[in-house]
Amino acid sequence: MALTINDDCTSCDACVEVCPNKAISVASPVYVIDPAKCTECVGAHDEPQCMTVCPADCIVPNPDFPETKEQLMEKYHSLHG
Repeated sequence: MALTINDDCTSCDACVEVCPNKAISVASPVYVIDPAKCTECVGAHDEPQCMTVCPADCIVPNPDFPETKEQLMEKYHSLHG
């Protein structure tokens, strides 16, 4: 499933640089993750890089976008050719 950023976000910007799909953007009051671009780093890394670098632990699974690893891999390939 895609990830989401909750209200604990401090807008530190650490997650933006590590996202291989450029799914994270600045919004107000917290950053947002585009579920159409988020693959939880499937296809690029072994674990979601944004969650790894987030000092506020505010990046969590988004229950509104349930996806299997296979679906995430298909999405990754559609984004990266």
